Amino acid sequence: MISQTLLDDVVRQAEQGVLGESLLASLRTAHPGVHFTCCMDDDVVVNAKPVVERPGFNVYLVNSCDHCSVLTNDLDSASGIVLAEII
Repeated sequence: MISQTLLDDVVRQAEQGVLGESLLASLRTAHPGVHFTCCMDDDVVVNAKPVVERPGFNVYLVNSCDHCSVLTNDLDSASGIVLAEII
């Protein structure tokens, strides 16, 4: 489960810094048990709807409860967050 508070904190941190390994390390330390990934937005599935859209990046949620990870917009079933950079 990803809480709205956690999501808001991640977005705030992403807005203040550069998307990359340093940010991911900070997020992983602050939120153990949550999986964080960075990628380019055009690497995300074409029909996926971000849960948050900001200038420079979109945020997607991942549900990994089954064998394969899938994108979701449901905070209650989410186990990870993807920060997708827009160029």
